[in-house]
Amino acid sequence: MGQLFSDTSKNEDKGDLESSFNAYFKNFKTENKIISQDTIHLIESYLSKGNIHEANSLISNELKCIDNAPINIAVTGESGGGKSSFINALIGIGPEDEGAAEVGVIETTMKRTPYKHPKIKTLNLWDLPGIGTQKFPPKAYLEEVKFKEYDFFVIVSATRFTKLELELAKAIGIMKKNYYFVRTKVDVDLENEKRSKPRTFDREKTLKQIRSYSVNTFSDNNVAVPPIFLISNYDLPNYDFPVLMNTLIKDLNAQKRHNLMLSLPSITEAAIDRKHKATQQFIWLEAFKAGVLATFPMVGILRDNDVEKLTETLNHYRKLFGVDDESLEIVAKDLQVPVGKVKEIIKSPHLLKTKRGETLGEKLLKYLERFASANGGLLATGLYFRKTFCLQFYFLDTVTEDAKVLLRWTYSKN
Repeated sequence: MGQLFSDTSKNEDKGDLESSFNAYFKNFKTENKIISQDTIHLIESYLSKGNIHEANSLISNELKCIDNAPINIAVTGESGGGKSSFINALIGIGPEDEGAAEVGVIETTMKRTPYKHPKIKTLNLWDLPGIGTQKFPPKAYLEEVKFKEYDFFVIVSATRFTKLELELAKAIGIMKKNYYFVRTKVDVDLENEKRSKPRTFDREKTLKQIRSYSVNTFSDNNVAVPPIFLISNYDLPNYDFPVLMNTLIKDLNAQKRHNLMLSLPSITEAAIDRKHKATQQFIWLEAFKAGVLATFPMVGILRDNDVEKLTETLNHYRKLFGVDDESLEIVAKDLQVPVGKVKEIIKSPHLLKTKRGETLGEKLLKYLERFASANGGLLATGLYFRKTFCLQFYFLDTVTEDAKVLLRWTYSKN
């Protein structure tokens, strides 16, 4: 079909840029966009007036704000409810891994403790002291743990929601903060129910009863029913954990939404696709800002600094999607197979390996030709991007597919 790089810069049409920008973001639902609709309209307005400089300046500011947007999530509840295990699940590490929240049968958190996400440096999860361990009422407790610093609260309970937790929910609501209730250890509840009623056990009926009990607890105490999620900290794909992630993302503003999307553990193909869409938009905006409709022949060389940056980019994507060498070693150890066997089933660990007499730049150009052919020469309506950005799209697509292949393979082994 068309060629990927075309000498169209001399005939650049500002109206085409506006329509192309608009067409691209129409492909994404509001909750998946990494910039707000108001910002999109403003950029389109600049483009329609031919003010490319202002449009690019706004895009630059947005990308910088997205990169630096802090997210602070407070996790609280009664002691023993599974707060620390929930935090470890959110940041995708095991309880014995470096940087994990301490898990124990007694309350281990006596003061608020921050845990940085290992891949998203702007994301902090705060393990707050169990409200039952404090000697002051919920409102004073919130002031003590600096409630204004958090984007939202997650109140965690392993059994029923207590009077203190209900009062805490009221206080958070009065202070105009979002909060969500998470009922953990539902896998244990199901197992106990199955053991006690082996002949009549009904999984869906039991889950419905647990949810109804939680809802009724709020209704019976004249408290507005918040979003309630039933999860297992050790079996994330099942139950409501994916629904919880979707809800948290939807409720954040666009800038913070991007980093939260990237932080999601790759536990479902939907989560992987969401990461892909977020990262794709970021690349697209960078490419648009860097200069679209530029003259770059298909034949040519990649400069050494281009190759170096592309190598860093690929490694960044691999880490983000959990297919980097360190993550693959953990998978291999968990499944008790050689790490080489895990690497055999995916492509990204081998993308930068060259044959004798071949430079890495030459190999990357071959990937570029393949990507151009597969995509019909167009990355977005009417727009042509530089070689380096096209290779970033290629790397992203490859790593995304690797994450899905690894996910399916891991489930089959388990």
